Amino acid sequence: MKKTFKAILTILAAGLLSVLATSCGYNKMVSMDEAVDAQWAQVQNQYQRRLDLIPNLVSTVKGYAKHEAEVFEQIAEARSKAGGMVNVDKSILDDPKAFEQFQKVQNDLGASLQRLLVISENYPALKADQNFLALQDQLEGTENRIATERQKFNEMVKSYNAYIRRFPNNLFAGMFGFEKKSYFAANPEAANAPKVEF
Repeated sequence: MKKTFKAILTILAAGLLSVLATSCGYNKMVSMDEAVDAQWAQVQNQYQRRLDLIPNLVSTVKGYAKHEAEVFEQIAEARSKAGGMVNVDKSILDDPKAFEQFQKVQNDLGASLQRLLVISENYPALKADQNFLALQDQLEGTENRIATERQKFNEMVKSYNAYIRRFPNNLFAGMFGFEKKSYFAANPEAANAPKVEF
């Protein structure tokens, strides 16, 4: 009789636990967390694409602008820093300081590329070079893709964060280790209007 009673209690406890797990939103939290991770992979994919384009762009510009060594060094340094921070572990999403550092490295790389493109304005022959124009188009397309993927990432994070913070989900989210994710934020310099001189 005791064995039967224990078996029935075990089955009831397992059933109750599974009902609680599904009704508390655990499965949805897992799905949303995975969606955020998948979107994060897309952001990294676009950063990798940009990183791969840089050597071709730099070598094309170097042929025309040999005396712009300082800019090439800045790009090499920024690319080197970003190279170690493209395919980072997804745990960075749960660490706001690490996420902020990742953003800073990527923003620095983008700023270096902008300086390189400004240099190209000084070399009419470079602006007419088909390889340079193709690379510039690819880079521009990649920057647009990065912006799009970051926007999608922020939308996924918003849905996820809102879901785990709503009652009663917030009670279970903490219990199961679901934590708030960080958003991509604008570069602080973006808040200032650019100075335009004619």
